[in-house]
Amino acid sequence: MLPLHDVPADTARAVRLARTAPRLARPSVKRGNFRIAPELADPVQVVFLDVETTGLSWYYDELTLVGWARAGTYRTYITGDDPSELLLSLASAKVLVTFNGTLFDLRFLKKTFGDLALPPLHVDLRYLAKRAGLTGGQKIIERTLGLAERVGLEDVDGAAAVVLWHRYLRGDDHSLARLIDYNRYDVLGMCGILDEVLDRLDVHPDLLFSRPRYSEQANAVLTQSIAPTIARRSPVPAGAITTFANAFRNTPAEGATVVGIDLTGSESRTSGWCVMRGSKAETCMVSSDDEICSRILSERPSVVSIDSPLSVPYGRISVEDSDPGRDEFGIMRRCERELKRRGINVYPCLLPSMQGLTRRGMHLAQRIRSAGVPVIESYPGAAQDIMGIPRKGAGVEFLKQGLVDFGISGPFVSAVVTHDELDAITSAIVGSFFLAGRFEALRGPSEDALIVPDLKSDGQDGMVIGISGRICAGKTTTARILEKRGFAYTRFSLVIDDEIAARGETADRESRQRVGLEIHNQKGQRWLCEKVLERVANEKFVVVDGLRFPEDHAFFAERFGSEFVHLHIEAPQRLRADRYAESEQNGLSFETADRQPVEGRVAEVGKLATITIRNDSTVAKLADSCHGGLQITSPLPANVVPSIG
Repeated sequence: MLPLHDVPADTARAVRLARTAPRLARPSVKRGNFRIAPELADPVQVVFLDVETTGLSWYYDELTLVGWARAGTYRTYITGDDPSELLLSLASAKVLVTFNGTLFDLRFLKKTFGDLALPPLHVDLRYLAKRAGLTGGQKIIERTLGLAERVGLEDVDGAAAVVLWHRYLRGDDHSLARLIDYNRYDVLGMCGILDEVLDRLDVHPDLLFSRPRYSEQANAVLTQSIAPTIARRSPVPAGAITTFANAFRNTPAEGATVVGIDLTGSESRTSGWCVMRGSKAETCMVSSDDEICSRILSERPSVVSIDSPLSVPYGRISVEDSDPGRDEFGIMRRCERELKRRGINVYPCLLPSMQGLTRRGMHLAQRIRSAGVPVIESYPGAAQDIMGIPRKGAGVEFLKQGLVDFGISGPFVSAVVTHDELDAITSAIVGSFFLAGRFEALRGPSEDALIVPDLKSDGQDGMVIGISGRICAGKTTTARILEKRGFAYTRFSLVIDDEIAARGETADRESRQRVGLEIHNQKGQRWLCEKVLERVANEKFVVVDGLRFPEDHAFFAERFGSEFVHLHIEAPQRLRADRYAESEQNGLSFETADRQPVEGRVAEVGKLATITIRNDSTVAKLADSCHGGLQITSPLPANVVPSIG
């Protein structure tokens, strides 16, 4: 039995309901068999129901069709119709029969219609059939029992049903007729399964009731014409399909360059590659990490979006099963658990078959970030569900058409391309949602975020300013000016000072440079960035003083997307030397301090900046420059990348 304390609360409630739902299976103490609920003895009071949707996720997908049968009559509700007949039928019935309705159909009904009235008794055949020794999905059970074959629909399953709906949205009424027919077979199949289950469980009627045979009603359902249903269809609502233009107009994503990669677990197997400039995509297959990094250098993208896990679960330190945290922390990250809770299937990042991909993705991301290029993790399948695009499992042609309908153009439209290239396009689109600020970041403690599109978001509403510059260029002065304007202040040296104090040393420029470099080499720059942010947790407007490495830029760009502004402060070397002589009393010469390894990549970092301000005059002029420069709402820059290690 499933331990309910190990599953999300809403799933646990659903499972408890499923275990107790079939009231008809009340045990009879005297006979040791089962008695039928009186409500089930009256066919007029029983509704058999099945829903069709745009996918399997109750959280992201939408209801497309509801088919139900009552007293031998089959009816449909199709999105856009008046739901009154459906709602009245449910409200007036005594028994609802579904197959897996507890975890699927009912969730979609409640999501679509709110707090609707349902019959007091719910018979979920998925669970009751198992008690009668019938396992598997509905179609497997139908074949086991030899129920009516689905003539003309043998090749239609749940994935194909989604495609039929997409075909209908594009003007194919015949596909809607097939979808209704598919749904109707599901409904009548439940009738036959219920009869067989009641027989196997030796369910007998109370003395005053006779037991109906619901399969007889199924025959009436099967012979019923669906033409009137098609004829009364209302038009599909305008704007039902989200497009690139209406999602990204007047946002940083509109003309940005984004790279999407559908990564494989080994360099010996090719990966899908896409570079998307605005809404135009170019794709190919790539092999080695060196090739991938070289292409990124040449494209100078605003963000790289990779379909691969880029972190391990909280508490884990490696991808291997020998990790000492394997038993305690498991193989699954918070983002994967959340997607599963939302009804999206995703593989745990440290499943044995996924370990190679996770290892490669983390290594590749580290190389790319070392040049200051932001890297985000994406999952094309989830993005396609959210965007209403059929997944590759439904057929490459439908995935391609879905991308075209979204507004993506390029050679892939007429060329023969792989599903890996199409998934790479989808990953790139996730990068566009990220740049537009229309995303949700799913993460757990110490885990990198999985980025998914958020169609309901209007963008973000904060600002995080990171300031870089050489010694005495005016970084701290600029940061303090912004602090006076309401920005929460934090700086890298504060974290480093804590480490120096823990060692019993004195904090000065020499010790900060030395210890800062040690932290960079031993714990990693991203660890230091996390600690810097902890000091201003939950603040919406933040200024971060002291970006020195390209990884710093990449980290804050990944964490805050279009909310991040990188401000670089420049000043002539002679002026910086004079300022140093006035402020520093530690005996370390300006030339020595300026040449320390921890300062060695500041020039590279400056090339990544969104805004550069020249600070060669007074503090008042610097304040004016900050005020004017920060009126610019430019996107993440087209990165000038010197090298990827």
